[in-house]
Amino acid sequence: MDGEAPPGAASGQGAIEALETLLRTRHSCRGYRPDSVPRAVIERILAVAQRTPSWCNTQPWQAYVTSGAATEALRGAVLQAVREGAPAPDIPFPQEYLGVYRDRRRVSGLQLYAATGVAAGDREASRRQALENFRFFGAPHIAIVTTEAALGPYGAVDCGAYVNSFMLAAQALGVASIAQASLAMYAPILRARLGIPEGRQVLCGISFGYEDPAHPANAFRTDRAPLAEVVEWRDA
Repeated sequence: MDGEAPPGAASGQGAIEALETLLRTRHSCRGYRPDSVPRAVIERILAVAQRTPSWCNTQPWQAYVTSGAATEALRGAVLQAVREGAPAPDIPFPQEYLGVYRDRRRVSGLQLYAATGVAAGDREASRRQALENFRFFGAPHIAIVTTEAALGPYGAVDCGAYVNSFMLAAQALGVASIAQASLAMYAPILRARLGIPEGRQVLCGISFGYEDPAHPANAFRTDRAPLAEVVEWRDA
């Protein structure tokens, strides 16, 4: 009847509020406690993320998850590769950031530098902060997400959805995370260390663990553009 809520509207309202809460409270964590996440919790995150929709249900993602000594070995190997200066991503990085994308990126960087005490023009402090990416920000775990090369951009798009599902599932279970495209710059090292086949492309890493709330890098939050900036309506 007119004016009545559709069936399931009450439960739907609760579901959208839960999703909105996860999206609002999740943030890119850049400082972790050393405590490992129990294997059962990690498996629950992965099981939830596995429900991610994909084109023709291809499910092109393959994740390589580390714990303990494996994380430490990978951290050391990536840092060594950074020192040797030989980036070689499987997927080309953006050529440049223009307009509003450059502006948003700059604001995010300035927020991080302000939170961590990096003064404008202090290149050494900036370099140290940048290296935290390759230390996985001290996280005890990392998931390297790969896509099937033959599936091209759409396989990567599906894997991007998987990354989002992983991080939201982690947030729901009290586990912090950050998606890191920067790690893909050293795809050959990741491939060699983790046994990733040549037919798979490294898309990104997800560092995860329990947040250190006292870490200064966790003291800021980025904003989101209003709908008017990102949506155009066509009604006729």
